[in-house]
Amino acid sequence: MNYPEPDQWIWWKHGVLYHIYPRSFMDSNGDGIGDIQGIISKLKYISDLGADGIWLSPIYESPMVDFGYDVSNFRKIDPVFGTMDDFMQLIREAHSLGIRVILDMILNHTSEQHNWFKDSRSSLDSDKREWYIWRDGKKDKSPNNWKSVAGGSAWEYDEATDQYYYHSFFREQPDLNWRNEELSREFFEDIKYWLDLGVDGFRLDVINLIVKDKKFRNNPYFLGIPFLQDHTYTRNRRKSIGIVRELRKLVDLYLNKVLVGEVYTQPPGNSEVAARYLDEGKGLHMAFDFSLIFQYWSARKYFNCIQKWYKCIPVNGWPCNVLSNHDLFRSVDRFPWRRHKDEKAKVAAMLLLTLKGTPFIYYGEEIGMRNAKIKRRDIQDPFGKRYWPFFTGRDKARTPMQWDDTKYAGFSSVIPWLPLNRDSIARNVEFQGKETDSILLFYKDLINIRKRLLSLQMGRWVPLLTGRGGVLVYMRVHHDERTIIFLNFTSHTKRISLPAHSYGYVLFSTHRRAKEIHFFRDLRVLPFEATIFTETQTWTT
Repeated sequence: MNYPEPDQWIWWKHGVLYHIYPRSFMDSNGDGIGDIQGIISKLKYISDLGADGIWLSPIYESPMVDFGYDVSNFRKIDPVFGTMDDFMQLIREAHSLGIRVILDMILNHTSEQHNWFKDSRSSLDSDKREWYIWRDGKKDKSPNNWKSVAGGSAWEYDEATDQYYYHSFFREQPDLNWRNEELSREFFEDIKYWLDLGVDGFRLDVINLIVKDKKFRNNPYFLGIPFLQDHTYTRNRRKSIGIVRELRKLVDLYLNKVLVGEVYTQPPGNSEVAARYLDEGKGLHMAFDFSLIFQYWSARKYFNCIQKWYKCIPVNGWPCNVLSNHDLFRSVDRFPWRRHKDEKAKVAAMLLLTLKGTPFIYYGEEIGMRNAKIKRRDIQDPFGKRYWPFFTGRDKARTPMQWDDTKYAGFSSVIPWLPLNRDSIARNVEFQGKETDSILLFYKDLINIRKRLLSLQMGRWVPLLTGRGGVLVYMRVHHDERTIIFLNFTSHTKRISLPAHSYGYVLFSTHRRAKEIHFFRDLRVLPFEATIFTETQTWTT
């Protein structure tokens, strides 16, 4: 058995990362909202799960129009989550357990309550006027046709100065002007502030939106339909990659830090755009490609998506993989996962944790948490409030973590900020920790095996069966260590053969016993089987 040498292992590259939505993870003070002390109280759970780092959705001071993604002060912790002392305690205790801490960083916009914007909108002559994007209107209309992600014009008229400011999202979230060097320098100081405190890296929100067209040209429409806009001039501008490159230089002045970027794209995703921000190893360390999240449950579709993603990764780049997050429906409930959800959750877990690249687990994914049904009166998400019933918002994927079978699922002692999922009595950490075939223990065992095999952490990805017929088989190779993964995406038994590989020993499986030997000639792969084979018996004895 070959364990990684210290100089080989890089935490963000070879480890497992865990995404926490702080409002919904653990409430320590009985106000119904998760907080930093709540996270601290669950660090041992995260460590026992096998995670090497946590990514926290925003905890900065905020009016909470978009629940933290509208920041009013990048150097303060919002009181709803705790204090700076609480945060420093989190850093210390997480590091003592070998857990790194990644913060969300929103470069694209601030809250309208941020002092920068208050100063910027105070006068046409303000020193910070050009820190945001201001334009004159055209004949009492918006400067151009740019649309907001939240719907409607992305321009908001400001009566005091008789100009419009640009907002990619809600009007309370004015976009910063990253063509302004003073703004860039000041923001980099805010980033340096957190690095100096010991933060291990940043997840960069919608990083491909931070620069807009210098000429403010109108965006084209799909098929000429006004509300179907192609955001040609408001996303993926070349200068945004240059800014990321400069940020990488800053982060590289510190030891073992990471930048992972959300490269925002519409379904079905765009691997080429996401990989572009890796910039041949000079940009992001990792980029989220939404293609995998947007895929239907199909072995063939997953294979095509994975293969394309890997082909796009530059030589000096590194992939990361994710199936769920706080903005999209949980993977276990994504259409057409309507049947066999727990079985599919295990297949998906093995896919996530055995692919080449860094896996990100969204809180609750390890117990197969479902999307909750949120009544209209309980909706908190501004998107849900605005577009109900056509779009009910993102709340269903943000419900409180289900710790036990008590009244509020062990999350809080009072009514939580969002309703609990109805299945929390049976689907929770405490219950699954006692069930030998639970999703939670499956995750724990799988992560443990990943940590013990260099091939799963560092190895090449070699496809053997490409998903036709519903079975995906691939090999991970590191020097002489070869690990073969079988994933049956269907509810039917399949027969397969691997001519180039004679047999393998079961390392871990949903259906087979460890140490069994199986020949890969006319092998029966059982419904929703997920199995890891090794070609040598050394590890299993």
